[in-house]
Amino acid sequence: MTITTLTSRELNQDVGRAKRAAQEGPVFITDRGRPAHVLLTIEEYRRLAGAGRTLGQALAMPGLSEIEFEPEKSGLASRPADFS
Repeated sequence: MTITTLTSRELNQDVGRAKRAAQEGPVFITDRGRPAHVLLTIEEYRRLAGAGRTLGQALAMPGLSEIEFEPEKSGLASRPADFS
């Protein structure tokens, strides 16, 4: 993945260059020398945002089964039901 940095001026002068660079990786757009925006392909945006992913797809992600999860005990005590 290639990361490209363009100034706002460079973006305005050559949008095509920015779009081509986004095919290779994120394009950081600076404003007065500071990162202000990131240009991504729609595919990369959807991948990062998880757009359209169902709960089943999210749970089936590779490597998810390797995550250890031990929830804390709630400390709530149960009592017998009163059916009278």
